Amino acid sequence: MHTAGDEDLYLQQAVVFIEDAIQYRSINHRVDTNSLRLYRWYYSRLWQWGLDLTIAVLLMLAFIERPSSFSYTSDPRFRPPPWEPPYGLTEGIEIVCLVIFAIDFATKSYLIGWEEFQKRKWLMVYTLAVSASVIDWALMLCMYCDQNLRVRRLIRPFFLLQNSTLMKKTLKCIKRTLPEIASVILLLALHLCLFTMIGMLLFAKGEKPKQNGEWEAYFRDLPTSLSSLLVLLTTANNPDVMIPAYSLNRGYSIFFILFSGFGSYFLMNLLTAIVYNQFRGYLLMSVQASILRRRLGVRAAFEVMSCQGRGQDATHSEENVERVRVDASLQVMARVQMKSYYRQAIIKRVQQLSDGFIQWEAFRRLFDELDKDRIKQHPPKPEYNSSLLQRLQLVFSHYYVTVVGNAVALTNVMCICTILVLDSEKSIAERDDYYINCFFILYYLMEMSLKILAFGWRGYLSYRNNIFDGLLTVCLLVLQITIFATYRLPFPKWNPALRGLMSLWEMVRLVNILILVRFLRIIPNIKLMALIASTLVDLVKNLRAFAGILVVVFYVFAVLGIWLFQGAITAPRQMSMKNITVECGSYEQLGYWPNNFDDFASSLVLLYNVMLVNNWQVFMDAYTRYTTEWSKVYFVSWWLTSSVMWVNLFVALILENFIHKWDRSVMYSVADVERTGYETTVQLMFREQIQEPTEEELVTQLHQHPHLHLS
Repeated sequence: MHTAGDEDLYLQQAVVFIEDAIQYRSINHRVDTNSLRLYRWYYSRLWQWGLDLTIAVLLMLAFIERPSSFSYTSDPRFRPPPWEPPYGLTEGIEIVCLVIFAIDFATKSYLIGWEEFQKRKWLMVYTLAVSASVIDWALMLCMYCDQNLRVRRLIRPFFLLQNSTLMKKTLKCIKRTLPEIASVILLLALHLCLFTMIGMLLFAKGEKPKQNGEWEAYFRDLPTSLSSLLVLLTTANNPDVMIPAYSLNRGYSIFFILFSGFGSYFLMNLLTAIVYNQFRGYLLMSVQASILRRRLGVRAAFEVMSCQGRGQDATHSEENVERVRVDASLQVMARVQMKSYYRQAIIKRVQQLSDGFIQWEAFRRLFDELDKDRIKQHPPKPEYNSSLLQRLQLVFSHYYVTVVGNAVALTNVMCICTILVLDSEKSIAERDDYYINCFFILYYLMEMSLKILAFGWRGYLSYRNNIFDGLLTVCLLVLQITIFATYRLPFPKWNPALRGLMSLWEMVRLVNILILVRFLRIIPNIKLMALIASTLVDLVKNLRAFAGILVVVFYVFAVLGIWLFQGAITAPRQMSMKNITVECGSYEQLGYWPNNFDDFASSLVLLYNVMLVNNWQVFMDAYTRYTTEWSKVYFVSWWLTSSVMWVNLFVALILENFIHKWDRSVMYSVADVERTGYETTVQLMFREQIQEPTEEELVTQLHQHPHLHLS
């Protein structure tokens, strides 16, 4: 017989194992009472949000540390001296963050034990990262905060990486995909080098100076030729790069068309296809491991609850049948931290079991509820005794009322567009169409009121598009009443001068903007548009790991850029600018002075501009002239990392997400889109391709648990 303390321990273990399963966490941690209490506290929302906040604060320090980004402009011609934090402020904040990280890895290391700690490379590197940061911080303090090369700045993004399991999986997938990507990049390099040699032979320096335009501008030497064609591969300098030669002979265009056509449209798209195919395969393997963790957590919970049941059920012990008691399952589910609608669905299924015990297969199927869509149940419509109200309810709860409302909203938008076209040349004083929107706003108010009558308050607010529509209708009504109260109706010699905080025209512009935004209400009523919108929402909510990796890459390259190029470009004074002759299309002539590496914020903006590859050769050329030719290595590395690697990866993920949602949406109508709470996670995206782990795999891994010893 088990004691009361043992029974409670088994329940605590089951609760933690199920929470591990829900979050796809490893179950290889200590399972005694005190450790379980500490473990649940460690994974509580309070500590995890606190850890996320600490990481965010540490990363944000780069904006106020020297060189500070606290100035209203990054243009060195007009930039005032930035605000500098007082001595010790950023250093004090940083050491507090590092202490929190030290507590974090010490707690995690204790919970998993020394044997498991030796298997976790990320945790070992975490320890080294905190130690190196503390050492660098102490050295900087010895130099009175005058250290320009802060190595720990490069370490900071690691804390963001290690705190996300999915981010670590993504990084591992990228690492495994690199050989296939490297083969295409090697083919690109061969393509680039081959055409560079051909170009240097075609456009060699001739005897006639007037015919050397192509050689002088783009093919003077090997580095210039390589960079010119590399930029052409991104189409950023097309057709500028071919104009000097093309103006001499139209046949030269064949060289540039062959190079850019094969490179841009074949090799670059082939790279996207390889990234999509290879990354999808490796990510599928990682997701397979996550599913194994979930099944293992559920199996571990069943085992410990089965042990708890043996102490109270003699029949259970004699028959040696693995089963758990229904009342114990209900106790466990009541204590598990999970979303309420999943808890209610599982408890409902448990309560339907009549014999008082749950076998393993039935217990496993309970947690299939975690993979199902949440179907929102709308409240019942109010019941009216009046026949008139019943008819109104029948009419205004019909779908066609929404269709008519969309048509009226479209008419309103078309009226605004027509007025903008007709009055584009009129001054504000000559306009007399300030109150045309009031008739539409009255219709919107009537539509909202009658829908509330038909569905009731709770039913009306249970639709997300009604909340959006109703909120904007109330704002429009308030603004229109304010216009009437402030400026009255037009009358002879009416002069709507500025009164209060906003002029009449500013208020009307705000009304028009809100009406245009309100027109987005049509999105949920068109299936394809609703699908695209929900895909975008899912990308923001559930694919944050991939955006996190981009943040890490941006952060590292921005810090490196500050180290390498801070203060490299010095803008001339405004008076001397008039006497300087600059080349057309250059950094100086285009006025790109605000794009520099003089502080962290401006570095991020410059890197973003280079990632878009529009005129990125201007930045590369400027820093080559102001520093050395080797600066091209930095910009080409950033282009390969951001525009080639990450953008292709993101395109692949958008494709996978959209295809997954499209396949699932076939069974849903337009009306069901509002009711279905799509929550596309990476695990669900690949759910159909994942193989379920066998019973032998689960039992084998369970018996290898370093802290759980089952009979």
